[in-house]
Amino acid sequence: MTLLAVSHVTTYRYRQPVSFGEHRMMFRPRDSYDQKLLDARLAITPEPSSVRWVHDVFGNCVTIADFAGGEAEAIRFESNIWLDHSPSNTPDFQIEDTAKTYPFAYSGEEVSDLAPAIARQHPDADGDIERWVRRFLRKGRPTDTGMLLMTLTYAFKESFTYERRSEPGTRPPALTLKLGRGSCRDLALLMIEALRALGLAARFVSGYLYVPTRDGPRYRGGGSTHAWAQVYLPGAGWVELDPTNAIVGNRDLIRVAVARDPAQAVPLSGSYYGAANDFLDMTVEVRVRSEAAGGEGATAEARA
Repeated sequence: MTLLAVSHVTTYRYRQPVSFGEHRMMFRPRDSYDQKLLDARLAITPEPSSVRWVHDVFGNCVTIADFAGGEAEAIRFESNIWLDHSPSNTPDFQIEDTAKTYPFAYSGEEVSDLAPAIARQHPDADGDIERWVRRFLRKGRPTDTGMLLMTLTYAFKESFTYERRSEPGTRPPALTLKLGRGSCRDLALLMIEALRALGLAARFVSGYLYVPTRDGPRYRGGGSTHAWAQVYLPGAGWVELDPTNAIVGNRDLIRVAVARDPAQAVPLSGSYYGAANDFLDMTVEVRVRSEAAGGEGATAEARA
């Protein structure tokens, strides 16, 4: 078990004072058997008139801040969390016998709830994604499910170039495949659609990446929020797959939100009242450190 501390600061700056509308935040991690939230603190400047919390349709904790009035040239959100994290250092697929080889079928009870996570969500008119992912199957005979997922995850890191993008939103997965590059959220969405093309239930995860000391794994995507995928396996449940860093399991990954589509798991969204060109820029700084070991994760400032 490791004690991890996460500092997440987002600042929006404007050309002149503006007023603010509702802002929605997904900063609070999901409590589970492998990550236990110990403390969470949130500071917003200027101070909102009210702050409330709700759970969305996926069970994510959403913080909603309202602003009664007043104007400012900047708005700043600082989230600090502390949690116990129990990493899984090696993939341990406790898969039911009926699902140990692909193809397999989900049970009737499972498939009714998993259907939205199985359905393709993005166009693949030429079938490029399905054709690409089927290259990882053994022709004419069943494929070991665990080996398929591990090979696919490692192939992403080897075959795709990671790039930090400042543009909002996520690229269409077919375009990411064609370009051979993308941000962590682009690669996660392509992996999800590839898994769905195989009839597997998959969903999007937004959270944080712990980057160990220089002697640890060489990770890509530190210094900002991170994104990866989950796949549902009978007997094992939802399994983490990080295509950006070839991580299988939860090692160094801190889940904050899960959703069917990336647009449903945006870490921070909101509005302001003013002219479109009043907006100058947004900076995001994420620092993840291990307090138990005394080490520090990467510290960086990035546009997101």
